[in-house]
Amino acid sequence: MKAIIELRDIKKEYRIGTEEIHALSGVTLNIFKNEYVALMGPSGSGKSTLMNMLGCLDSPSSGEYILNDLSVAQMSDNQLAEVRNKQIGFVFQTFNLLPRSTTLENVMLPLVYAGIEKSRREEMAKKVLRQVGLENRMSHKPNELSGGQRQRVAIARALVNNPAIILADEPTGNLDSKTSVEIMGLFEEIHKNGNTIILVTHEEDIALHAHRIVRLKDGLVESDNQNNTITTFKKRMDSINLAKDH
Repeated sequence: MKAIIELRDIKKEYRIGTEEIHALSGVTLNIFKNEYVALMGPSGSGKSTLMNMLGCLDSPSSGEYILNDLSVAQMSDNQLAEVRNKQIGFVFQTFNLLPRSTTLENVMLPLVYAGIEKSRREEMAKKVLRQVGLENRMSHKPNELSGGQRQRVAIARALVNNPAIILADEPTGNLDSKTSVEIMGLFEEIHKNGNTIILVTHEEDIALHAHRIVRLKDGLVESDNQNNTITTFKKRMDSINLAKDH
């Protein structure tokens, strides 16, 4: 199976005054189509820097990054912006919605940048809003929505361009525990529909929703494991369904 993301010896150094910071010290990682991966690590581990690399928000100091057969490591800012808009859907902890725009207008925004005509934009946006259960909130503005509804709008906006990857940065960080469970259930549905999801979190219980957990420490991959909790649960559910069929 071909990887949708290939990282080869990715390094990132920053200079702060006279000090050189090694944020990433040689990360090699493959992520495959329709995987559901959690990136974890303590503060200073490099997970935020890695997320910025994966999202084409930053370029590595050295190393190779192949995204869907595109070599993006040495692209210009304009080229990276185009890749971001076509290939990646972002979901942020703080939602990042436009306060004076309606739910529908917020979700259509990436399609405006993509140059899609208005009638088609509305059709595409309404489709994903139905998918996340917000068909009755299309004319509402963000301050008229609950935190969970706002995050659903953000998820719909991330999905609307049919991107190769959904990149979610602490997507439940501003939500209560009940709403967090609902949002993680929605990510599970999105994953079942064929999307590749990369989740950045420091919360163990949120990471356990993913099927693979990559842990970073000191700018390196410390461990990369299939999520045995999920695997065991799926095997148990398969055996229950098999018993039902018989």
